[in-house]
Amino acid sequence: MKVKKILVLASAAMLLCSCGAERGAVETMTAEEKAAQLLLVRCEPDMSGIIERGAGGIVMFARDFEDLTRDEVIEKIEGFQKDADIPLIIATDEEGGTVVRVSSNPYLRHEPFESPAYYYRSGGMDGLINAAAERSELLAELGVNMNLAPVADVSTDPDDFIYKRSLGEDAETTAQYVAEAVKAAKRSGIASCLKHFPGYGSNADTHTGSAVDTRPFDEFVNKDFLPFEAGIAEGAEAVLVSHNIVTCMDKELPASLSPSVHNVLRTNLKYNGLVITDDMDMDAVGTYEEAYIKAVNAGNDMLIVSDFEKALNEITGGINDGSISESTVNTAVERIMRVKSEFIKK
Repeated sequence: MKVKKILVLASAAMLLCSCGAERGAVETMTAEEKAAQLLLVRCEPDMSGIIERGAGGIVMFARDFEDLTRDEVIEKIEGFQKDADIPLIIATDEEGGTVVRVSSNPYLRHEPFESPAYYYRSGGMDGLINAAAERSELLAELGVNMNLAPVADVSTDPDDFIYKRSLGEDAETTAQYVAEAVKAAKRSGIASCLKHFPGYGSNADTHTGSAVDTRPFDEFVNKDFLPFEAGIAEGAEAVLVSHNIVTCMDKELPASLSPSVHNVLRTNLKYNGLVITDDMDMDAVGTYEEAYIKAVNAGNDMLIVSDFEKALNEITGGINDGSISESTVNTAVERIMRVKSEFIKK
C-alpha cells in the first residue's frame, strides 16, 4: 500500500506536466483504488473506513458543519486529510440563498449568504463579485477545496424549480456572473463546479422523480450553454451534470448517464476538465440497472454517492470484467489527480 501511495502522490504532483510517467503511475493502481478515486461521498459521522478505502473526496452538507466553530471545522477537515493516503477533494454546496451548507451555521458566518439574485439586485455585478469572493475565502479558510457552485442555470420564471437557486436573469447576465464567480474562487484557491449541465430550464425537481426536457437543441446553444461556456473560458475545474432527460440529446437516458450529453460537453463546448454527476441517490436515476457503471461509461470522472460500498463494488467489478475500459477509468483518475495537484495542499 505504501508503494502505491508514493506512486499515486507522485502522479498527482506531476499531472499538470501531462507527461507519460504519471499515466504509468495511475496504471499501477488496482481496480479498486481507481474506482474509489471516482467517488465523491456524502459525509457521514464516521468517515474513517471510507477514507481508508481510498475515496476520492467527501461532500459536506449542513449537518456536517452544524454547531461547530471555525476551529472545529478546520480540525475536522484536517483530520480527514491526515487519514487519507491520497489527498481528498472536500466539496460543499455554498450557493447562497436556499442552499447554504456552511453559512447556515452562525458560528461560521453571522448570517447565511443571500442568493446571487439578491446581491445582483441590491448591488449589481459588484455586489455579486464581492459575495462570491467572501464565500470562496470562507471555504478556503475552513479547508474546503471545491464549491459545487456557481449555479449556471438560466431561469427567469419564478415558477421554475431552479429559479430560486439561479441568478434569475437572462443568459448573458448569468454568463457574466458565472465567469466572475469562477475568477473569485480561483483567487481564493477554491475549485469551481458549474451546474447543472446542460441547463435545468423549467424542469421539475429530479430529487423526487424524472424530468423530461423537450426543448430544441438551438435553445441550449443560444441560451443555456452560454453561462457554462463563460465558466469554462475562465478555467472552471468541474462541471456537474443533471439527471434531466434532454430529448434533443438523448431520448432515453438522463443527462448524467448519457454518452451523447457528455459528448456535447466535451466536443461542442470543448471542455476537458472534471465532470461530476449530480447525486446518484436522487430518485431520477434510482431505477436504472448498473447506474454507477453507466455513469462512468457516459463520461463522468466523479460520482456523488451516498452508498460508498455499493458504488465501489459495482465500479470495481465493471473494471475487472471489462464493462468499464481501462482507458476510460485511467483518464478519469488522471483528471481527478490534476485538480488535486492544483488545489490540495497536504
